[in-house]
Amino acid sequence: MESFSIILRDHYISAGLKEKIITLLKKPVVYHSLFWIGYFVFNIFRWGNYFDDYGYSLRSNLVEFPIHLVLVYFNLYYLLPRYIPSRLTKYLMMLFVALIAMSLIRIVLTYNLVTTEIWRESVVKDQAMFGLNYIIAVAIGELYVIGLTMAMKLIIDWVSAQKRARELERRNHETELSFLRSQVQPHFFFNTLNNLYSLTLDKSDKAPETVLKLSELMSYVIYKGKNKQVSLPDEVSHIHNYIDLERLRYGNKHIAEVNISGDIQNKAIPPLILMPFIENAFKHGSDYKNGKKPILIGLEIKQNTLYFTVRNSKKKNFTGAKAINSNSGIGIQNTIRRLELLYDRDFNLSIKDDEDQYRISLKLILDEN
Repeated sequence: MESFSIILRDHYISAGLKEKIITLLKKPVVYHSLFWIGYFVFNIFRWGNYFDDYGYSLRSNLVEFPIHLVLVYFNLYYLLPRYIPSRLTKYLMMLFVALIAMSLIRIVLTYNLVTTEIWRESVVKDQAMFGLNYIIAVAIGELYVIGLTMAMKLIIDWVSAQKRARELERRNHETELSFLRSQVQPHFFFNTLNNLYSLTLDKSDKAPETVLKLSELMSYVIYKGKNKQVSLPDEVSHIHNYIDLERLRYGNKHIAEVNISGDIQNKAIPPLILMPFIENAFKHGSDYKNGKKPILIGLEIKQNTLYFTVRNSKKKNFTGAKAINSNSGIGIQNTIRRLELLYDRDFNLSIKDDEDQYRISLKLILDEN
């Protein structure tokens, strides 16, 4: 038991240490320092190997690196934010002036602190201290460092901007989904309470049973409707409850058929994503009330894919497209938008509006529970 406690304690210590290291590495001063240390060491070995003189390489890099730092941070944190992209010409002029000035300072410091041999790496000897070729060569070396760091900064900023944009989009999606879900609930209850109102007007004995059914439906919508996912069997049970409620309203007639095939267990689905299509069929369908042409609801599972269909006969002069675009079709509109947000258009919804029949077909890839 004691050894287990020691292992557990060591685990938490190592996890805490790892978190502290990650937090530390995210600080700009830390990763900037690591970059410059790595670049400094690389340059020492690079030029030390080139001249076969590591002492000279160390001394020259000690002189050059303060020049690098001044130019790089002047460019990244003063010139770029102030002059790019609106004043490109002024940016280039100021960068050129800074580059030449710091190159001359580097030449003087190298001559006085490192070596009196001018432009040691040049194949041409007896160079002038302020010869044009020497100044250009030093300026190009500084420009290389400026270009490298600027490219890294722009890439990091672009990645950060993309990350922020994705995070903002995700938050906007979550906000919109919450709004759409909040609209589904009152829309659903409005339809259901209309059913109950009809029964009470007729003083039907089925009113108490209807209230119980309504209670179950409300419980599902309120408590499970706010979840991101629910089990497919729960959603199917909710559909059956809704149809039972409608059946009570029309005297237990054969108003709808639900055909389920495949294994619905261990599958998950966004709550109430199918209900608006069923509600729409009951609201705008015809001939189901007398039991002659029931609404046909199909739910088939193949592997991890849901194929959902709803088919109903139409009222005269009724068009499904009109229902979708009208205020009465708010549930359908919201559902289509929810599908787009949740599945990023990775779903298939087709709506067929024939002369006497209206049919929707939905294909979804389901999550495992």
